[in-house]
Amino acid sequence: MARQSQDSRIPNGTHSTSRPPATRSEPCTSGGGTLTTAPPLRRPGLHPRPRRVAMLSVHTSPLHQPGTGDAGGMNVYIVELASRLAAIGVEVEVFTRATSADLPPTVELTPGVLVRHVAAGPYEGLAKEDLPAQLCAFTHGVMQVWAGHPPGHYDLVHSHYWLSGQVGRRAAERWGVPLVHTMHTMAKVKNASLAEGETPEPAARVIGETQIVRTADRLIANTGKEADELLLHYEADPAKVAVVHPGVNLDRFRPDPAGVAAARARLGLPPDALIPLFAGRIQPLKAPDVLLRAVARLLDDQPELRKRIVVPVVGGPSGSGLARPEGLQKLAARLGIADVVMFRPPVGQAQLADWYRAASVLVMPSHSESFGLVAVEAQACGTPVIAAEVGGLPVAVRDGVSGFLVPGHDPADYARALRACVISPAGRATPGTHTRRVAETPT
Repeated sequence: MARQSQDSRIPNGTHSTSRPPATRSEPCTSGGGTLTTAPPLRRPGLHPRPRRVAMLSVHTSPLHQPGTGDAGGMNVYIVELASRLAAIGVEVEVFTRATSADLPPTVELTPGVLVRHVAAGPYEGLAKEDLPAQLCAFTHGVMQVWAGHPPGHYDLVHSHYWLSGQVGRRAAERWGVPLVHTMHTMAKVKNASLAEGETPEPAARVIGETQIVRTADRLIANTGKEADELLLHYEADPAKVAVVHPGVNLDRFRPDPAGVAAARARLGLPPDALIPLFAGRIQPLKAPDVLLRAVARLLDDQPELRKRIVVPVVGGPSGSGLARPEGLQKLAARLGIADVVMFRPPVGQAQLADWYRAASVLVMPSHSESFGLVAVEAQACGTPVIAAEVGGLPVAVRDGVSGFLVPGHDPADYARALRACVISPAGRATPGTHTRRVAETPT
């Protein structure tokens, strides 16, 4: 997903911005047990409500531009959660690895939220796969900051992704405070649905995630399915797991009162075009190639559409895509559709919302998504979604109501969905009618 700084991933159990974050669990069943409402975290001697939270985001900074490299949904999730905690009086300090010698030690993201840059390994040129070797240095940097404060400075540690969880385990134990961990993605789940050309997650990550699951006081899952996966693959204690659906900023992502044509005019797009949009990092996991192949099939069947169709790909290379960022452009040329595909870099929030509004449909053929907030953002703008029936996307998209879910990744199936969704008159009237309502309603 083409993400931007200050994005709208609000982990508050609702799609509204009218309430602050609140952990909420939903019942669900699994072969590993039954999830019910998770009990409140309590530690003797601690305040009933945290005054200050240490958030850990080792491999990517909330200050980075989402949509390229390793910056994505997790960045914006952290920004929104930290900002909303600060708004209710809970101070947040986000620890992240320094990637430049020019970065100041601390940056105020918003009142009540500090980003702390920790020196750990080379500033530049260090791949995410090389970061486990720098965790000791990162942990040392976090402990140095803690040592400069009076005892009890932090009331809780919230770690994001397994690299941060390894640091969080040690910090929480040393400080005598609870550890809350959000996986965001899981190695065993990703390895079960690898895209062609993707490298499997290493055994070290599986071991690290297992350790985190065993020691964390609370595990946050985006959906009931993710909670089930924690129980099934990692034998998580059901009493520790809380399901909190991420939300979307409905003030930022909303239909344009002036209509679709106004958004298209601002982006320089034809007013009457058919626009299937891909918004995301360009990597095999997100499968933008599936959209291009589907469009090629569509044009083979209906060549008259070539004059009307425009296919924007908004995002930058990431992960294994960094080695061949031009691969998608070359694919478009081989498929004979380079004339209808436009590539755009990651954009800011206001312009991303315009891309959603301008699109006829957002297409998400991902091989794996823990939730799929891009889908909810698009729906909040009134745009239907065609998405792969994987991960949390069946929660984010209501099949036949706000879009279509496609089993698998066959381009022919996506071509049929495109035809049904935005080309046939009957299809255009079905999804899209309720898209905003779906985004407004807690899933």
